[in-house]
Amino acid sequence: MTTNAKILVPNKCWILESGGFKFATLSKEKKGYSIACRGQKVNVNTLKEIQERFGITLDSAHLKKDRQSKKVEQEIYGYPINGRAYNPLWNVPKKLPIYAKSNKSKSLYCAGYYVICFRKGWVKSFCPKLITLERYPYKGPFKTELEMRTVLNSTSKEVTCEH
Repeated sequence: MTTNAKILVPNKCWILESGGFKFATLSKEKKGYSIACRGQKVNVNTLKEIQERFGITLDSAHLKKDRQSKKVEQEIYGYPINGRAYNPLWNVPKKLPIYAKSNKSKSLYCAGYYVICFRKGWVKSFCPKLITLERYPYKGPFKTELEMRTVLNSTSKEVTCEH
């Protein structure tokens, strides 16, 4: 059976699973790696040593997949999202791409990048909840982080935001 590594923290921590069963946690340490399984932690120097000692085959390319590649692949109405979108829809009056993160979820999220004005000022946000955008002034959605940062830089020069 093949072993898959699911990213918990990019380039730092992974869940190891085989046949859909999660059996260990792999962590990158200052020197090498550590595997935690059934309450025990074992330190190893290389991925090859993991294969030799435990029979677990992992390649460094799979461990180095980053979240950026997922963001580019997953989008709704041209706007990036984090995770999978269920029941995507376009809110016509507000011009917002909206989705849920699961079939049963009652929380709705807005795809894309936003700049939201809280009491302390303007902040950047990626895929905020719809209720947040209903409660606070915002600018967006933006398709890229660069667009959002450009607007944030010009908006942050404003002294206050109107509530």
